[in-house]
Amino acid sequence: MENLNRRLQELATQAVGACFGKELASFPELLLSEVKPSTQDQFGHYQCNSALKIGKELGKPPRAVAEKLAQELSKSSFFQKVEVAGAGFVNLTLTPSFLAAEVNRMLKDERLGVARPDPVQRIIVEFSSPNVAKELHVGHLRSTIIGDCLARLFEFLGHDVLRLNHVGDWGTQFGMLIAYMHAEAPQVLSGEEETTLFQLMQWYRASKERFDADEEFKRKAHLKVVQLQAGDPETVQAWKKLCEISRKGYGEIYDLLEVRLLERGESYYNPMLPLVVADLEQKGLITLSQGAKCIFLEGYKTQEGNPLPLIVQKSDGGYNYATTDMAAIRQRIEEEKADRIILVIDAGQSLHINMIVKTAEKAGYLDPSRVRVDHVGFGLVLNDQGKKFKTRSGETEKLIDLLMEAILRARKILEGRLVDAPQAEIEELAKVIGIDAVKYADLSCNRIKDYVFSYDRMLKFEGNTAVFLLYSYVRVQGIKRKTHKEIDSVLKRAAISLAHLSEIGLALHLSRFSEVLEVMARDLLPHRLTDYLYLLAEKFNAFFRDCRVQGSQEEESRLLLSELTERVLRQGLNILGLRTVDRM
Repeated sequence: MENLNRRLQELATQAVGACFGKELASFPELLLSEVKPSTQDQFGHYQCNSALKIGKELGKPPRAVAEKLAQELSKSSFFQKVEVAGAGFVNLTLTPSFLAAEVNRMLKDERLGVARPDPVQRIIVEFSSPNVAKELHVGHLRSTIIGDCLARLFEFLGHDVLRLNHVGDWGTQFGMLIAYMHAEAPQVLSGEEETTLFQLMQWYRASKERFDADEEFKRKAHLKVVQLQAGDPETVQAWKKLCEISRKGYGEIYDLLEVRLLERGESYYNPMLPLVVADLEQKGLITLSQGAKCIFLEGYKTQEGNPLPLIVQKSDGGYNYATTDMAAIRQRIEEEKADRIILVIDAGQSLHINMIVKTAEKAGYLDPSRVRVDHVGFGLVLNDQGKKFKTRSGETEKLIDLLMEAILRARKILEGRLVDAPQAEIEELAKVIGIDAVKYADLSCNRIKDYVFSYDRMLKFEGNTAVFLLYSYVRVQGIKRKTHKEIDSVLKRAAISLAHLSEIGLALHLSRFSEVLEVMARDLLPHRLTDYLYLLAEKFNAFFRDCRVQGSQEEESRLLLSELTERVLRQGLNILGLRTVDRM
């Protein structure tokens, strides 16, 4: 089922061809019509703006061009009204019967009118990506939530999605930590005693202090790095233990957020690093600079105006993030056969990522005409003073603490509203609502910008919040329960018909679900979907206010319209990574 906007564009393109095909033979781009949803109700449902460009190119008054197009478009049974407005805009109002047919088709389609992709793409989404031996903090919130949302979007659309957690699990810091724990906590490395990620982080900090102050310890740490890189069994086993402890700590948060990831850390690419550097050398892309192997790309300079190097091998022979990232992009294209790579990494890394992508192009790993690489950058999470979100002690807020606080506050709200509910139900509802509130507050902001984190705002029952959407979802379910009718039975004998303006407005918005997902897949901005769902909830509330369902002559039609609203809300919330509830 093709989305409504595209079908209208095709119809308008046919009208342009019928009216001006010969005159525009030399301007094929003008034959492709522009149709967009109207921004205000008085301008109809959609607006065609092609007359402005056509008139300018042909030397004709745009309004005269628009009138000719309007006359041609009026022949279609799609439109109740076709009007020319302003300098040459064509306003299109769809017939209630056409919209009713659209939403009835959605209702009978398990994919809600969203067409399957052709072709199916192999899409790799890299997100979250914490460092071993360090707890997830508030800075990991955005990457994890945004990445999961985008992965869910492409999975629903029908693509082949690989979710990757590019964990920082390799490097000199592990020599430092292993050397420290061999002295202070050997029983943990041997597996005789268990420990937590929190304790591991404390040892990491202590090892860093000792590394900076003790030359003998620094020597031992460097020796452990050499042993690790050489594959010394005892050192590798210790490293694996550190990764295992960290993985368990991350897993608790991923389970709470209901996020699925395949861990493929930096260590995965370690055997590929010398091969990548050798290949870059063979292709003449390497320049030696102070003993380091560098790539200098045209247009990239330091703040002082000097050429900015992308270092792929340090002067001591060691590799770094750039080497790993080069190996990763090559492996994802050549072995994973990726059609699209989406990197959900903070905006501060944009220069580094741009240089990696440009180098991959020069090396022949990446053909931009075949493989698309998107850097999904995002801003910071700020406190109510507009500063980086930190604890009172000045440390970065731990993500688990932030999530548990949201659940606690949701529980207090629910205890005041559902006084007769069993405690077990309160606990489960609080978990869903608290986590949903955190996720939605993040995703509803333009990811490119910073946003202010506020528990009070995100847990409000009004405004663009998860709580408001969940409340609207519960309201739909309440309507269905009151009719005491089985939806499957109603579907067999009835269909949606539209008469009231609130019914038409709700149906029009429902019919745009596919359009919104298509736009979101293109620009990778989750707030496109949150804005759509918020407006859907408002449209439904207006329908609920104006159109009685139970006991009305239109009961079954309106019941089905409510059912479709519930399905679209549920699917939209699922793509965002939010769960639904039965009552609030």
